Amino acid sequence: MHVYPYLNFNDGRAEAALNFYREALNGEIAILMRYADAPKDVPSMGDINPNWIMYARLVFGANALMISDTDRPASPSQQISLSINLDGDTAAAEKVFAALSQGGQVTLPLHKTFWNALFGCFSDKFGVNWMINCQL
Repeated sequence: MHVYPYLNFNDGRAEAALNFYREALNGEIAILMRYADAPKDVPSMGDINPNWIMYARLVFGANALMISDTDRPASPSQQISLSINLDGDTAAAEKVFAALSQGGQVTLPLHKTFWNALFGCFSDKFGVNWMINCQL
């Protein structure tokens, strides 16, 4: 059993987010389906833009992010953060932190902690909260 975060974006921003996360996480787009790709016999989804992403799956390592556009209001919750945990690879932690936080807001710079790890927090340019934790 696996649990994967599913990110919904407004205003057609899912494709920009998908490409940003693909590059920052050195990931691969495993699935990309636009609303226009839905079978014609599926009930109407309203006036949603057919070029928007209905479903995308980005894989990186053993992880995945699910991403889509929605016409419903969707804003990241301040109670949820996505946590990336690395074992001993400080260079990878620094690289991922720098890539994902680019254009966002760092709330806690990546630094050595009392629990013997590099740790930092930020919200990315799409408002999604992230934590990077690297055991030393």
